Amino acid sequence: MKRLLFICSKNQLRSPTAEAIFAEYPDVDALSAGLNKDFPTPVTPDELQWADIIFVMEKAHKTRLRGHCSRWLKDKRVISLDIPDKYEFMDSELVQLLERKVSGWI
Repeated sequence: MKRLLFICSKNQLRSPTAEAIFAEYPDVDALSAGLNKDFPTPVTPDELQWADIIFVMEKAHKTRLRGHCSRWLKDKRVISLDIPDKYEFMDSELVQLLERKVSGWI
């Protein structure tokens, strides 16, 4: 079972879309979280330790995650998907991008 964690700033559109898509894949557990602590689902150390692979939507998210959470990222693969914040939840173009960019990792 692969455990995937998807992270973006607010966890409102891109990461929840990724979680919804990949939670349906066989042998995959998927979660999403945000980097901003003032939103409903901020990333936790437990989630970072739980994940086999951590995906961020932008390079800036990777930098920020490494800066604030480095002690929980030891030996963790953090992959930037380079998906801009211009999509709505479950947007068909976003779904295609996510499937194309993530499928090679699972």
